[in-house]
Amino acid sequence: MASELRVNTLKDGSGNNSVTTSVVANGSAKMWVSWSYDGGATPVLKDSTNISSITDVGTGDADHNLTNAMSSTNVSITQGYNHSTTGNCVVDRSAADRFGQRLFNASGSAEDSGGGFNATVHGDLA
Repeated sequence: MASELRVNTLKDGSGNNSVTTSVVANGSAKMWVSWSYDGGATPVLKDSTNISSITDVGTGDADHNLTNAMSSTNVSITQGYNHSTTGNCVVDRSAADRFGQRLFNASGSAEDSGGGFNATVHGDLA
């Protein structure tokens, strides 16, 4: 049997440092992902929240498919990568139900490469 807890404000154990539940819900990341190529050409999902799968869509390109879609594409995406050579990783496409990352090497060409990639999305779920 499911239960429900309804509160307007959360406080610490001393009754101080209050925060409204809307701040918690609106300020929490709605998606995060950690993935890599692991030396091959296929992206490997390491760990995530709200990601149903990761899809290889071309050299250096991977789409992250969301389990629960965002309400729009107007979201904030923070990303990073650990790459053995100087390069760049950018968000190159997005939709309410997925977003893509593309890896570029130091010469500016897209490439499948080892290293670790990550991203976090803040916004409203649909």
